[in-house]
Amino acid sequence: MPEQDTDPRDDLKTLAEETARDAVDFIGAVRGIASGAGPESLPLLLLVLSQVQVTGARLGAIQDVLPVERFEPDPGREDDQDALRTSLANVLEGLDDYADLIDPLTSVEVGRGSVSDDLTGIVSALEHGLAHYERGRPVEAMWWWQFSYLSEWGVRASAALRAVLTIMGHVRLDADEDTVADAEFDALHP
Repeated sequence: MPEQDTDPRDDLKTLAEETARDAVDFIGAVRGIASGAGPESLPLLLLVLSQVQVTGARLGAIQDVLPVERFEPDPGREDDQDALRTSLANVLEGLDDYADLIDPLTSVEVGRGSVSDDLTGIVSALEHGLAHYERGRPVEAMWWWQFSYLSEWGVRASAALRAVLTIMGHVRLDADEDTVADAEFDALHP
């Protein structure tokens, strides 16, 4: 049976569909968290940040996507993200800011990070790519998602994920020793 060659554009189109679906899911989850209407924010953030990292890793692992045109077509009006950033900062009050290593390969300089800023930046980048995708430009969307993942939102998602995981560890593991001992005793002696 002869082998059939697959058109690489078909693979790119399939990956664009998956990325668009993942982007919509992430954006919806983040907006839900920002509204304060959902379940506990931290466990959900842990899940959605992990998932968007998988999406980004696929983008980073493929060959460079080259746009069809030399200049990026106008994706249309972009939403102002200030309301989202403010809502996330309110939901994450007291847990939002973290110390961030600026570039672990070239410097030991530490800066300030913010989970709300990180999430808002990721949403903005994903929405920009979605605008191209929804206008029938999947290659342009893939180029944008890949470029923005490698240049910004992949690092921001990693930093936010580390901050959220650290917070979860403190919440779950920093317990009073007597309380832990009592819980262990009760669990072993029903």
